[in-house]
Amino acid sequence: MEPVIIVLIILVVLVFIALIKTIQVIPQASAAIVERFGRYTRTLNAGLNIVVPFIDTIRNRIDLREQVVPFPPQPVITQDNLVVNIDTVIYYQVTDARAATYEVASYIQAIEQLTVTTLRNIIGGMDLERTLTSREEINAALRGVLDEATGKWGIRVNRVELKAIEPPTSIQDSMEKQMRADRDKRAAILTAEGTRQAAILTAEGEKQSQILRAEGEAKAAALRAEGEAQAVRTVFEAIHAGDPDQKLLSYQYLQMLPKIAEGDANKLWIVPSEIGDALKGLSGAMGNFGPLGGGSGGGNTGNSGTGTERREKPSID
Repeated sequence: MEPVIIVLIILVVLVFIALIKTIQVIPQASAAIVERFGRYTRTLNAGLNIVVPFIDTIRNRIDLREQVVPFPPQPVITQDNLVVNIDTVIYYQVTDARAATYEVASYIQAIEQLTVTTLRNIIGGMDLERTLTSREEINAALRGVLDEATGKWGIRVNRVELKAIEPPTSIQDSMEKQMRADRDKRAAILTAEGTRQAAILTAEGEKQSQILRAEGEAKAAALRAEGEAQAVRTVFEAIHAGDPDQKLLSYQYLQMLPKIAEGDANKLWIVPSEIGDALKGLSGAMGNFGPLGGGSGGGNTGNSGTGTERREKPSID
């Protein structure tokens, strides 16, 4: 009985193993390659799948999700013979599990080598300045070449990104000095422009101020002249309206003589000839003033025809 039990146990174990090998569960976004006696049979998709145990074998399980693979820095020579290190990142996705398994031995290594060679071809036709400023152009060229080459491998390259472009240390120092010089130049230009603009605005302000001041002075002078003219007209009209006689005019003239003689610098002053007639009239009205009221025998009759009389002002030492 014991050998029979052992055989039964062995058969149960074999059946259990056969059931395990028969039922294959494939996760979502994955695929499995089935081979029968070493030959490709079919591709298992996500879900529950049945295979023939001990005949069908699972060759490879492939993740169908988008993958991100960073590649180490690669030295690349530019058109102007400068070595730069470029870091790249590849975003790819397996679209055909069978082609990815049988068309290429290792699609990750193949993509890396293809990226390096393509990058060297592209950068080799650019100088350093264009390389540093043309990332989008380089990305687009890389993606086009990789997508075309990896299509037969069942791989689709979605994006290619350049993480870093590192020129040599000496070139970095030169670039920093150049950028610093450019910043200093722009700062000097902006300062000069500001000074120039400020000078222009100041000159414009002074010009406007002088124009306004001149206009104000002209208007003030016109108003003063108009006021003086009005005052003269008013005085003239008042004098004519009052109808003053010769005596009043003579008296007013005598009151103005001290003001005429004011000042130590006035050595010589002129007395009009009409003052004699005015004094005669005034002396006749107020009484006898000596020689001034003596008719035609005065000392000033000899100059009555000249119109003016010159008299020295006594100097006071």
